[in-house]
Amino acid sequence: MANGQWYPPEWPDRIRALADGTLTPVTPKRAATVMLLKDTGTAPAVHMLRRRSSMAFAGGAYAYPGGGVDPRDEHPIRWAGPTRAWWAARLGVEEATAQAIVCAAVRETYEEAGVLLAGPTDDSVVGDTTGDDWETDRAALVARDLSFAEFLDRRGLALRSDLLGAWTRWITPEFEPRRYDTWFFVAALPHGQRTRNASTEADRTVWIHPTDAAAAYDKGELLMMPPTIATLRQLTPYDTAAEALAAAPDRDLTPVLAKARLEDGEIVLAWPGHDEFTKHIPTGQAPAPPTAPEGPHA
Repeated sequence: MANGQWYPPEWPDRIRALADGTLTPVTPKRAATVMLLKDTGTAPAVHMLRRRSSMAFAGGAYAYPGGGVDPRDEHPIRWAGPTRAWWAARLGVEEATAQAIVCAAVRETYEEAGVLLAGPTDDSVVGDTTGDDWETDRAALVARDLSFAEFLDRRGLALRSDLLGAWTRWITPEFEPRRYDTWFFVAALPHGQRTRNASTEADRTVWIHPTDAAAAYDKGELLMMPPTIATLRQLTPYDTAAEALAAAPDRDLTPVLAKARLEDGEIVLAWPGHDEFTKHIPTGQAPAPPTAPEGPHA
């Protein structure tokens, strides 16, 4: 039975074009995504959303809240937790870029899941964020009518960078028309907050144990991109959200970038360090993309 690996049918043609020099790779856009965890008494569940099938990128695939960096994410904000210099060293970028990536992670989680990792003091976090006034601000953020810095300042909030743990980094393959350099973070659902499907890009959301999600992927029941299923498998050893967060500082952030090569009459597509995603495609043939059923929802 085929698993749920997301695989666009146009990839083989694009891989061949890259190999013969007729395709020029686009520059990846910096992005951030957050694996939001909550304890359930057995193992932590992770919040996932299913991208609408109409989406140009990974339509129908399950993913985490996240998105691209807004240039205004570099604007001055009230900052709590490890310093920007610490984050720059951890992420392997300049301080301004580090702030922007962390801001994007927090902002996108609020925009897409309604969860805000910020508080009025450096050691507190906001409670329920489901009121009409919060929704007005969230919609303004999504529309880019309001920057995240303006939002935090208006509400007198500090971004709680200490509530995030940098987990891994993946870069979209060079042959993809839309490319992202994405940092994955872990975070625990703050007490008093609740998730909701606030994203216009998703048609359903779910809290699911990583082991259950991985099993559904293996059966072909859930469609996922390689970084998503890889990170789900990496979360399975942890019994609590706190354990996963404690493990984050020791995680290797060397970027994972898929490589394609022509070998013995076929295309070999491989993600270094992740053998399960390797594909062998005879030249001139594109494998049928997996078709996923509805899957779980909440």
